[in-house]
Amino acid sequence: MRAVLNPPSVSRLADADMQAVPAALARAAQSARELAARTGTPLVVARQGKLVEAMVQLDLTNLGSRISPTH
Repeated sequence: MRAVLNPPSVSRLADADMQAVPAALARAAQSARELAARTGTPLVVARQGKLVEAMVQLDLTNLGSRISPTH
């Protein structure tokens, strides 16, 4: 199963720091996926409104990640 990555949303707040938040959250999510893949640790993700543990495998050909449920 391929991870569906949404583009970062745009902040409507005028504060410059708040404008950077969506991109920072996207970078943090990608970093968490990469760390989970490197360490073989399940990543907790929301699927259809439920939290599930999923194993992540980096897909280096597409520079994305593949997430498959463990349960």
